[in-house]
Amino acid sequence: MTIAVEPIGIAGAGAWGTALANAAAIAGNDVILWMRSAEQAKELADTRTNERFLPGARLLDRIVPTADLTQLAACSAVLLVTPAQTTREMTAALSAVLPQETPLVLCAKGIERGSGAFLCDVVEEVRPGSPVAVLSGPSFAHDVVRGLPTAVTLACRDSALAEDLATALSGPTLRVYHRTDMRGVEIGGAAKNVLAIACGAVVGRGLGESAKAALIARGFAELLRFARAYGGEAETLMGLSGLGDLVLTCSSAQSRNFSFGQRLGLGMSVEAASGGKLVEGATTASALVALAKAKNIDMPIAEAVEQILSGAWSVDQAVDALMNRPIKSEH
Repeated sequence: MTIAVEPIGIAGAGAWGTALANAAAIAGNDVILWMRSAEQAKELADTRTNERFLPGARLLDRIVPTADLTQLAACSAVLLVTPAQTTREMTAALSAVLPQETPLVLCAKGIERGSGAFLCDVVEEVRPGSPVAVLSGPSFAHDVVRGLPTAVTLACRDSALAEDLATALSGPTLRVYHRTDMRGVEIGGAAKNVLAIACGAVVGRGLGESAKAALIARGFAELLRFARAYGGEAETLMGLSGLGDLVLTCSSAQSRNFSFGQRLGLGMSVEAASGGKLVEGATTASALVALAKAKNIDMPIAEAVEQILSGAWSVDQAVDALMNRPIKSEH
């Protein structure tokens, strides 16, 4: 299948949605940027800036902000950039206006709470037979909107569609690689957020760079075990959407998950550490651990994060538990 180069739809005008809208426009596409608030859409149209989420960044002229979901119906593809836990709701809303053949590209990272379903499975359940893809990789919205060089991965089971979508979104500052391993790409994006909380806690607790490096390495081993058990390819996890995104998210306070963990390490409560903002890793942790236990996958770091978030362990107790595990061969 070959899709037209333009227009591209973006559903969600937070920091990442706004950054992707600019990137798609730079790549040569007209862009329809949808948001829930008509007032916000008018403000973006008038001022060309999204001060709430990306202060100082200007929306390019090819971007049309709107609160009218039906305007996405004419788009050749729609990028879904709303929080992971709203995926089912948003997919249903989009299905009411989008043609069956319009590809939906998932840009959120997580696992649905309650059902424990991967987000691509949620979309395929709500929109059976419609094409779905997933976009993930080491990318901070502020870097992308500033035009700093960034590379990500787009996966779709239809290899030709994956290539078409990657080509349409790639521009002089955003390079989009493509794969067919949707499961591997979405697992990398979901699991790294949980591991980033652990890395942040290590930094906040002042445990040193050596501890952080060890946690990233052992966290990556957990991610690989989990992905293999659920059908992801090791090669995918070695790439941008796995190792690349893990290293970025576990190394910078620009990551909401890392900074949340850092505040936990400083002794703040879960509620205070979140600051009232959505932390995807915190909403994903319990689902990730439940899926791991269902297949007897050893994920001690993810389990430690879940214990901290539930209030069962302090950060110090989690560190003690990890350091006192039985000595064994590294794998």
